[in-house]
Amino acid sequence: QVQLVESGGDLVQPGGSLRLSCAASGFTLADHVIGWFRQAPGKEREWVSCIKGSDGRTYYQDSVKGRFTISSDNAKNTVYLQMNSLKPEDTAVYYCAAHRIVCVAQMMDYWGQGTQVTVSS
Repeated sequence: QVQLVESGGDLVQPGGSLRLSCAASGFTLADHVIGWFRQAPGKEREWVSCIKGSDGRTYYQDSVKGRFTISSDNAKNTVYLQMNSLKPEDTAVYYCAAHRIVCVAQMMDYWGQGTQVTVSS
């Protein structure tokens, strides 16, 4: 059974840091592209960052470049999103998702349940 489970969301002050985890089971991360997406209240779900399991290449949305880092531990079948210098506009439910080839929200095959990140003083 394929499953993605996110964790690590929390309430944090502006400028703070969080690390999100996405634990995969039922498939091999190294054979997939894993993406982090987020959805704020009243807004569309948007892509944040992706990592190719085969070669470790990473991609970031412009608004998070230099602040967020995506990484994977294939031995643990887990992908991480280190988020630094958090801003109130980063507040959203964060989801991880997987696909064999692409990192497009409408095409991802598997989704986690999401984890809430709230940035507020």
